[in-house]
Amino acid sequence: MIKKFLFMIAIPAIFASCAGDAGKSDSESTMVVEETEYIAPQINLGEFDAKAAEFVDKEVKVAGLVDHVCKHGGKKLFLVSDDGDVHVESDERFDESLIGSSVLVTGIVREFRVDEAYCLKMEEDNIKSHSKGETEDELYARKMEEIQWYRDSMATAETDHLSFYSIEYVSLIVEQAKEEAQEEEI
Repeated sequence: MIKKFLFMIAIPAIFASCAGDAGKSDSESTMVVEETEYIAPQINLGEFDAKAAEFVDKEVKVAGLVDHVCKHGGKKLFLVSDDGDVHVESDERFDESLIGSSVLVTGIVREFRVDEAYCLKMEEDNIKSHSKGETEDELYARKMEEIQWYRDSMATAETDHLSFYSIEYVSLIVEQAKEEAQEEEI
């Protein structure tokens, strides 16, 4: 019953709003929305850490040399240049033959935040696994040092969190080697 009542009120309101435009010219009553396509900017690896916060959850391009493809799973690669580096993560396996190749990676900037809540959870999990005998003393001590390093780093930076940026893989282009390009020009 209430739905019918609301519907009966809505119909005249819609017609009234449309009729209000009847005396206006097309240019006055038509709102044009211009769609623009997002073009992924290319970020220099040397500037990636400084600029990544501006592009979190947005697509970017980075170029560099594939220094490493994770042997455990093959779903991560480490991209480097003379100026910087970045980790690229994927749901797909990267081919190990990419190691040493110059590539242009398109991907989405992702942020991993470490704050006090994260440190407390990590600390709790570490203590629990060590008390159950699941973690050896050396690993336990290393994890506790890592947690302390996070806390010290936040204190030094006078911030409540640390941000670590990576790229979620979308696509990759292997750039042609310079020597091959020079041979083709001749």
